[in-house]
Amino acid sequence: MPTANEVLVRVEAAPINPSDLGLLFAGADITKATQIGTKDQPRVTARVPDAALKGMTARLDVSMPVGNEGAGVIIEAGSSEAAQALLGKTVAVLGGAMYSEYRCVPVEQCLLLPAGATPAEGASSFVNPLTALGMVETMRNEGHSSLVHTAAASNLGQMLNRICLQDGIALVNIVRTPAQVDLLRAQGAAHVCDSSSPTFVQDLIEVFATTGATLAFDAIGGGKLASQILMCMEAALSRKATQYSRYGSATHKQVYVYGGLGEGPIELNRSFGMAWGGGRLAGHPLPAKDRPGGRAATEAARRRGAQTTFASRYAGEVSLVEALDLDSIAIYGRSTTGHKYLINPNKDLNETHRTM
Repeated sequence: MPTANEVLVRVEAAPINPSDLGLLFAGADITKATQIGTKDQPRVTARVPDAALKGMTARLDVSMPVGNEGAGVIIEAGSSEAAQALLGKTVAVLGGAMYSEYRCVPVEQCLLLPAGATPAEGASSFVNPLTALGMVETMRNEGHSSLVHTAAASNLGQMLNRICLQDGIALVNIVRTPAQVDLLRAQGAAHVCDSSSPTFVQDLIEVFATTGATLAFDAIGGGKLASQILMCMEAALSRKATQYSRYGSATHKQVYVYGGLGEGPIELNRSFGMAWGGGRLAGHPLPAKDRPGGRAATEAARRRGAQTTFASRYAGEVSLVEALDLDSIAIYGRSTTGHKYLINPNKDLNETHRTM
């Protein structure tokens, strides 16, 4: 039962984010997974590489609830005025363990969705929106005037594009296919570069010369892309140089790696001068006062809108049981653009099968 300032949410939609996949599969090779158990209570087993397993001793034999965020309807509320005001309302929740039929959370972890909004429309109201807002805030805090984003056709990338269009910020979108170029162009993106194009490097130099971008957020991680971005930034800056320096441009160039879609190590070819930085965003990029649950973050999400700026698209929806189907895992486990799925813990469940 909820305490005075808590509510009980019947969860009807929870996205499968890359951060959820990391906790769910722990780096295991899901292409070789096997399924055991019963039809109603399946279990999936997959081998975690020995090298990765060494860093996971603390999670062995420990229950690891999954699901950073989600949305649903509040069916019970505590005695406080704030809790009672949400009874029967549809809310987005950032509470962890959202892959469950019901979730009891403090009212501060709930975001009231607009009238008529469905749980599916509000399910991704926190992780991607606040990350996108955090990128813009980081740009401003560090004195940059524009930014670069990789894997830019993702739900997060499309959100960031809408924010930058609204705020008049030059955004360089890096994608991996011509179809993704068309997708973003149709949404008003002014600068889109396809990394599969034979002219990618030259295209990137030209767009950096136009926008002056010196800050990038990289969702790929592995491979040469971060190095290419820094190199092209340096090449664009060198066009404006009035004299040669063996140390390269004095303008600082920064790449933050925030995802791990690419396999293997990050490869840096030191052809971008000495004024550069690379790092991984640790934790949430928003300042502490603006993190999920904070007033500024909640107001920003409410102002932008779950059905507009922060709208997300999904390839499909699965129940908790279906989420353990090997064919389903093969699709949503790829964590690639266009294959993001929702889990609906209450999908196709009869009231008699629901447990509180």
